[in-house]
Amino acid sequence: MTDFSQTRAAFDLPEGVIYLDGNSLGPLPRSAAERVARMMTQEWGRLLIRGWNEAGWYVQPRRVGDRIAPLIGAEPGSVVMGDTLSVKVFQALSAAVEMRPERRVILSDSGNFPSDLYVAQELVAALDRGADRGVDRGVDREPDLGLELRIVAPEEVEAAIDDSIAVTLLTEVDYRTGRLHDMAALTARAHAAGALTIWDLAHSAGALPVRLAEAGADFAVGCTYKYLNGGPGAPAFIYVDPRHADAARPALAGWMGHAAPFAFDPHWTPASGIERMRVGTPPVLALTALEAALDIWEGVSLDALRQESIRLSEAFIAAVAARLPGLPLASPREPERRGSQVSFRHPDAYAIVQALIARGVIGDFRAPDIMRFGFTPLYLTLVETEKAADLLADVVLTEAWNQPEYRIRAQVT
Repeated sequence: MTDFSQTRAAFDLPEGVIYLDGNSLGPLPRSAAERVARMMTQEWGRLLIRGWNEAGWYVQPRRVGDRIAPLIGAEPGSVVMGDTLSVKVFQALSAAVEMRPERRVILSDSGNFPSDLYVAQELVAALDRGADRGVDRGVDREPDLGLELRIVAPEEVEAAIDDSIAVTLLTEVDYRTGRLHDMAALTARAHAAGALTIWDLAHSAGALPVRLAEAGADFAVGCTYKYLNGGPGAPAFIYVDPRHADAARPALAGWMGHAAPFAFDPHWTPASGIERMRVGTPPVLALTALEAALDIWEGVSLDALRQESIRLSEAFIAAVAARLPGLPLASPREPERRGSQVSFRHPDAYAIVQALIARGVIGDFRAPDIMRFGFTPLYLTLVETEKAADLLADVVLTEAWNQPEYRIRAQVT
């Protein structure tokens, strides 16, 4: 039985704050500051460059990846850390496209996170430019050599998977509404059509049970600063199914992904397995903070986490509906169809969220009209959840949000 009062005690939460934004940035683990300080003084400070060997900095990306693997249902040795999520999306997408050279279409959906779509758009454009240069130089090629990014509505993804698809690029949990894709079903459909799959787990890892190996997913990527609580800018991870690990070749290669990085060979030879997905020098400070955060997950049942997340989110929806029956729910009503967040729509959503924050309830806003609230049982209680619903209702009913200071848009919303 997972003791969520024990995990709550492991976080340094500000007094009087109800934190419903762990889906955007997790709070500070109490042990992280001391762990990073010790790394800086005892490892960096005393060992200097010897820390790469003696303190294990060089192998840290694999070591941390192996700790994340159980949280996403991945095989040991199939996950490595480093860089940002967009970099990992690019690596996975470029590798998958190369593995299906006879296919022309990348399939995604309109609920995907924009950064993933940007990566796909620019990869398509770069390959098109390269193909055009080939024509300019008199190189023979088929006229349809270029890739296409095909974007459909989330509910149309399954029907859109056919034998033209090279790879599907999908975020399991919609960042705005929390709508949850059926990973197992869509992966099976893609494989039946001969396509590969890439799953973005930014809003899944640490929020609900993920079963990559069971579903047969080909690639997956994710960040660690949301539900995994690794801190702002914490490094991303990438998963490659072991059956692809020695075939996948990312277009973005770096010296840490070389088979012999310290041979300084001018020609890239990929390392074996998941190591080839490393790029540059790993962010040791950030990985150290993440390791402290991952300690909290020891002994946590992901099934129990999911059950408690549903209990909290259902209580929040019911409480809001009782006080604000006309407030549109943007998330799926059935809990099994959403992740660990709940979103509502309101034309003045930004101002309402700012007024709530002023009252100690931290959620966030997503354009154009979404108020988004994350439910993280590691540190959130039912009492806090119900109080947050009451304060939301009070802000809306009294129009407390209708103040000039709440309408001023900050750079980060």
